[in-house]
Amino acid sequence: MTLRRIVVVGNGIAGLTACDALRSGGFDGGLTVVGAEKHQPYSRPALSKALLHGDDQLSAHQLPDPSHGAEEILGVATAGIDVQTRRVRLDDGTELPYDGLVIASGSSARRLGGADSPELTLRTIEDAVALKDRVAAGSPSVIVVGGGALGMEIASGALHQGCRVTLVSDVQPLTRQLGSHLSGVFIDAARRQGLRFVTAGKARLAGTAQAPAVALQDGVVLSADVVVSAVGDEPNTAWLEGSGVLTGGRLLADSRGRVRPGIVAAGDVAAFPSGSGYARVPLWTSAIEQAKTAALGLLHGDAAPELSFQPYFWTEGFGLSLKAVGPTPVDGAPDFHETGPAEHSALMRWEHPDGSGTAVAVNYRIPVPRLRRLANTGAAAPVPAN
Repeated sequence: MTLRRIVVVGNGIAGLTACDALRSGGFDGGLTVVGAEKHQPYSRPALSKALLHGDDQLSAHQLPDPSHGAEEILGVATAGIDVQTRRVRLDDGTELPYDGLVIASGSSARRLGGADSPELTLRTIEDAVALKDRVAAGSPSVIVVGGGALGMEIASGALHQGCRVTLVSDVQPLTRQLGSHLSGVFIDAARRQGLRFVTAGKARLAGTAQAPAVALQDGVVLSADVVVSAVGDEPNTAWLEGSGVLTGGRLLADSRGRVRPGIVAAGDVAAFPSGSGYARVPLWTSAIEQAKTAALGLLHGDAAPELSFQPYFWTEGFGLSLKAVGPTPVDGAPDFHETGPAEHSALMRWEHPDGSGTAVAVNYRIPVPRLRRLANTGAAAPVPAN
């Protein structure tokens, strides 16, 4: 089928990148992008990394204005699709015909309680503003549930605002993302700044909206002025139920982002092939690379390149800035280690059994392309001056 009209569902970084990649790939037909949020695309990572350390306007989240020339329908959610008639249905009753469809509807924050629970989450600009207002109001006590990168970044920001912060996690924080060595680096830095850690299995929400609390698996109840949950995300696939697009409730894409003829997917909503089956990789750089692949897969089919990219992860907090290129988490101590002039500055490398490598810079000035070179070529790679 000739592609004259393409609809992109999702106006986050995956949707934005897909629109740009479609245009650069030669598509000059009708392009419509639908976004449930009313905002232009913005950087979600900046909301937690610059949230409580930056200026009051949260300007760090801003991205350049889109240049793809698509018709934008913002502040309207998608309600469903009819794959037989090739129409997308919006929750205001509007139907959009398409020849090609890009599904980039993202994910939502998972919550400990229901939709009306007193916990705060961090996913949108509105979430960021609400959290910033609460932690800046009278140096409250804060409980953060979740020991991943988001939870640790929120805890760091709350400490920066003068809050008394407890982080509750079912395992040692950041071990699932980084491994025990790098996790220990961040935990030591966090403790020096006054973060209290509680590792006690699964937690659940307790208390009331006026007096929120967290109940631990052993029965202990912790109370605070503010409870923030950072316990993962859920792909936004409810609007696809009954469409025949999902497989066992999951949106599965092939190595070119294709879901079925005329439909591709990218970003947090989609699972792509990996060495251990299909997996979602809800990271910023992953969404960008998947969107580029999916756009070309929609335009060129089997002639398009398959998804191939090297993982990149970064996090900031407690006076540390970490960049990692290559598979994570990493086991054991690093094979290659060099310190720099900055406090806690180090450049490290891990070798994996399959011959791949992971290079990590902590408070170490090195451009990402050179960090990739170190990951790929090992300790013999030239190390840039600081």
